[in-house]
Amino acid sequence: MSDDPPLSGDDLVRVLGTLANPHRIRVIAALAQERAYVSRLARDLGISRALLQVHLRKLTAAGLVSAQLELSEDGKAMKYYEVKPFVLRLTPDSIADAARTLTPPDTIDPHEAER
Repeated sequence: MSDDPPLSGDDLVRVLGTLANPHRIRVIAALAQERAYVSRLARDLGISRALLQVHLRKLTAAGLVSAQLELSEDGKAMKYYEVKPFVLRLTPDSIADAARTLTPPDTIDPHEAER
């Protein structure tokens, strides 16, 4: 996302919606320091692994976090997460540009809008 073209309106809404959660902000902050696997990250953040998995899925779907499966020394498969480089620059003009690319409201699935 760092050298990519500006986000479309729909993508901007998705990314900002994903970041509009304090747990996800904390996940990004922790992963900005170093990559981590779920158990350690959940312990460090003081949240359950199940809740963390929900937030990691949303961050991954938004393109903000990536995961890589690796084998530990004892042969266990461990999924490591890390932040993908991104830059969000919001100005009134960039928001206006993004707004012009939003999907018209009458074509949005009402169930999707609730998420």
